[in-house]
Amino acid sequence: MKRTATAVWKGSGLEGSGTLTTQSRAFDNQPYSTKLRFQNEDGTMGTNPEELIAAAHAGCFNMALSFQLTGAGFVPDELNTKASLTIEKEDSGWRIKKIVLDLTGKVPGIDKEKFLELADNAKNGCPVSNALSCPIEMNASLA
Repeated sequence: MKRTATAVWKGSGLEGSGTLTTQSRAFDNQPYSTKLRFQNEDGTMGTNPEELIAAAHAGCFNMALSFQLTGAGFVPDELNTKASLTIEKEDSGWRIKKIVLDLTGKVPGIDKEKFLELADNAKNGCPVSNALSCPIEMNASLA
């Protein structure tokens, strides 16, 4: 299975801007820019790559945990996860330093120990968790 997204960028890094489009069209020419990424601290003016990684991680984690819970005989009423991504400037450039997953679950019949065990399994097995440290390949050409 493959999923795709396309990013188009025009102009300089500081003054330029671009659009993001996903295969599903959930994002269809969604604008993004350096200003939206770094100069809009509360993040209300538009999206940025880090916000999208956080959303993907929270969503993937909830799905993975739901499968873990169901496989163990527990059906969640609700899983609510907030993913908080921290990015910091280093000498070599910007780097994602960590992602914190804040989870609240409503799961009938489960005890805290089992819930934490399954949540940890989901965190470690979630495809997005794994993607954040996977090898990255690149094909590049000039038009």
